[in-house]
Amino acid sequence: MRLQIEHTTTFTYDQPISEAYTEMRLKPLDMDGQRCLTFQLTTEPQDLVQQYADHFGNDVRHFDVVQPHQKLMVSAVSEVLTVDTYSADSSILSPLDAFNYLTPTDYAPHSPDLAGFSASHKIADSPLESAMALMHTIHENLVYEKGATDVTTTADKALSLGRGVCQDFSHIMLAVCRLQNIPARYVSGYLYNNGHTAASHAWVDVLVPGRGWVSLDPTHNTEQTEQYVRVAVGRDYADVPPTRGIFKGNAKEKMDVSVSIKVY
Repeated sequence: MRLQIEHTTTFTYDQPISEAYTEMRLKPLDMDGQRCLTFQLTTEPQDLVQQYADHFGNDVRHFDVVQPHQKLMVSAVSEVLTVDTYSADSSILSPLDAFNYLTPTDYAPHSPDLAGFSASHKIADSPLESAMALMHTIHENLVYEKGATDVTTTADKALSLGRGVCQDFSHIMLAVCRLQNIPARYVSGYLYNNGHTAASHAWVDVLVPGRGWVSLDPTHNTEQTEQYVRVAVGRDYADVPPTRGIFKGNAKEKMDVSVSIKVY
């Protein structure tokens, strides 16, 4: 499937700010099963955009806007080619890297509630069977509800609420997989939903011996397909936010995001 993605983020401030430093993780990954054919990022005010790869191999663009301003717009346009069936990422991890995906994080802690949830769902005969069963359980037991949580909500909080969005479903699955000794990582990207409202999406990779990373989406109860576009991976959302930045000033910030995805 060939997809064009337009992702526009607009920051507005109630008074002028300056010395704004912004990081963006918006370029789709180049990997087996997915090719980023083109990528263009523009900013207004215009500034020199620089690039580096972070610890997880994600593409990061960053720029500074030094002059005073009350509005900042960042537009990213990508063309991506995906395959019909996602091929597991078979990259080899060192024991230390694997350990990174087994340890608790702020978003996916090993809290008593999550440990209890894990204990109540028996481990299957294999890591993949366990992860698949967990994906089904989370999908069936949590209600998808926009506005029930926010970007700071942790897995244990979302579990207690019994509702949330894709970020929450994914953080719960991360935490429980790790409690069951299954290395798991957070995936940030997009999901093409046949012309319906588009937005950023999140799901989970689990490390399966002999196969590699297998990608599962607890929000939609499915493995990754050609409709998914991978942008970044990390231990949890804190490693892969689409935008992150700081600025000098006391202004209140408002962020608006617009995403559109088209089939070519």
